[in-house]
Amino acid sequence: MSVPVHPEPHEVRRFESSAGAQIFQIPLEVFPGFWGYAYAVWLPGTETGRVLIDTGSGFGNSSQHLEEGLAAVSDLTGQDFSPENLTHILITHGHVDHFGGLAAIRPRTPARIGVHELDLRVLTHYEERLVVIARRLDVFLAEAGVSAERRKALIEMYKLTKSLYSSVKVDFTYEAAGMRVGPFELLHVPGHCAGHVVLRLHDVLFSGDHILDRTSPHQSPEHLTLYTGLGHYLQSLEKLRRWAPDVRLVLGGHKEPIHDLAGRIDEIEALHIERLNKVLDFLEQPHTIKEISQILFGEVNGYNVLLALEEAGAHVEYLYQRGRLGIHNLEDIEDSLTPVAIQYYRLPEA
Repeated sequence: MSVPVHPEPHEVRRFESSAGAQIFQIPLEVFPGFWGYAYAVWLPGTETGRVLIDTGSGFGNSSQHLEEGLAAVSDLTGQDFSPENLTHILITHGHVDHFGGLAAIRPRTPARIGVHELDLRVLTHYEERLVVIARRLDVFLAEAGVSAERRKALIEMYKLTKSLYSSVKVDFTYEAAGMRVGPFELLHVPGHCAGHVVLRLHDVLFSGDHILDRTSPHQSPEHLTLYTGLGHYLQSLEKLRRWAPDVRLVLGGHKEPIHDLAGRIDEIEALHIERLNKVLDFLEQPHTIKEISQILFGEVNGYNVLLALEEAGAHVEYLYQRGRLGIHNLEDIEDSLTPVAIQYYRLPEA
């Protein structure tokens, strides 16, 4: 759930796949103090010759860092990796720190831009999505037990950075392309994001935010967006586990590379089981999602308040959908025409 901060010197790093593809990790300050990565891939002799995976947020210094990184890749490869000469831009998922830079790049590049079908509207009808999700978020926060004043502040925070992006045209979608783009194999892994994909190039996996080192990728309830939610995420981890024997290196959208994919999947699954059990123990007495988030994550500030509420909501939703929780104050909900703070409690096991 926590926001990853890049602690190392911010330099382009080079990796190589088992078949000789050259991979360059470009560090980007996607939000102040919040670092992520885009990846440039050089595949000589193929139609997918100069590929960019993700584009940063387009916020603050992010686009400048991307331009500088692509210039560094050009120097390292002797190939022109400027936006004007990219062949493909592949988006791992529809979160703005991974695709927001498209708004600046799109007018300058002939690259074919791809995204999964379930995140297509995020890129092509972004303004519409912002309105819809903000309304759903207000209802979720009210039911979580957040005051009206606090809800307003959180929703304004949610909208602030996202309002900097404007919709762009996308050239193709991954399922329509057969979940392959040249030598890249794609796997749909919903959960953290509805249309999240990971990309395998030979023995290297580009994991976006689905698998991260030392960070549990953020979860939000499916109540906000279909195909998110903890249930989908855990199922996607098991789908990806089948690829683990053939993956030597995992390059994520944040944090450090991972060299043991199966082991990292085990660690993430164990963390969520621990959180689910903690929620069940706490709900021996009725509580709201706001109170549950405080038990799980303690006192947090800024955008982490919203992240903690969504993460707690995803765990409560998972348990409620599976018959482990009930609603204590059902009459209050039935008698009200507006959203009411919901108090959940643990049901006896069958």
